[in-house]
Formats: sequence, structure tokens, C-alpha cells
Amino acid sequence: MKRFDLRHLKDDFYGRMIELIKEDLALDEVGIFLFEIGDFQSVQKSADLIKESGNELLNSLKFNEVDWTIVVKKKVV
Repeated sequence: MKRFDLRHLKDDFYGRMIELIKEDLALDEVGIFLFEIGDFQSVQKSADLIKESGNELLNSLKFNEVDWTIVVKKKVV
């Protein structure tokens, strides 16, 4: 399991998140991604990107007042 803090990227974290899944996670490994939500569109968009990439979204929850956490299991090599 690896943790990635993407809050510094603000609303431009999507590409980096997919890149990290592809390059830094092994098959069936779980990654925890922390990002700043701004508005809730980023939550849905990140969930959609995970699904489109063929990986599995295990959890999605509000971390604090401005941050969101998603847990992803890599399913595609």
C-alpha cells in the first residue's frame, strides 16, 4: 500500500494520479490518493477516471474540510 499526496496540484491532479497508478503501483496493490476538493466535481471526475482506466475504486471519503481521499486497487498492467 502506498500513499500519494496530490493536494499541491490543486484541481490539476488527474493526470498525475493515473500516472502514479500505472508506474508506482504493482498489480493488485492499493494506493491512497489525497487531493483538495475545491468543488465536488473533482470527486466524481476522479472516480470516473479510475473506472475508465480499468482499476478499482475501493473507497472515497472526505478527509477534512478541504481534502478528499480515494483508495484505488490497481487492476490493469
